Amino acid sequence: MDAGRRGRGRGAGRPPCSRAMANVATKQIADNRKARFEYELLERFEAGLALVGTEVKSLRDGKLNLGDSYCVIERDGQVYLKDAHISAYTHGTHTNHDPLRTRKLLLNRKEIRRLQQRVREKGLTLIPTRVYFKNGWVKVEIALAKGRKKYDKREKIKERDTTRETERHLA
Repeated sequence: MDAGRRGRGRGAGRPPCSRAMANVATKQIADNRKARFEYELLERFEAGLALVGTEVKSLRDGKLNLGDSYCVIERDGQVYLKDAHISAYTHGTHTNHDPLRTRKLLLNRKEIRRLQQRVREKGLTLIPTRVYFKNGWVKVEIALAKGRKKYDKREKIKERDTTRETERHLA
């Protein structure tokens, strides 16, 4: 091997890969603020999202609405994201995707079983809270959530108003 080609193999010039040293680059696509108001979020999980090409391009443009979306665990042991609206890609052709199609979430079997038990026994639901890019991959943060009652929502609004007032007086 001559000197000009030395050190150009796979991973040349990069430090050894380790989780502690990994530089995690994230870019937020959408945030479900309504979910934080409507539900009490108990536990959060990160899941991958199985997409087609034009969906990824639309997400890079930020064309996602999580407003009324939710997650379901089907009988086949898979988790799906429903009613998430990813707009059709503007430069797409006749092969463009359906904006409201059901999308598969990528989780470990162990995590799926655990979620299934919690949803079944305690009456909780799975809600997507945010979608983001993590090292080039689309990730969804889903949360085990418990629905809030109307009076709980009113209390939350009162708390928010009082903290706003105190911040105004301090500033």
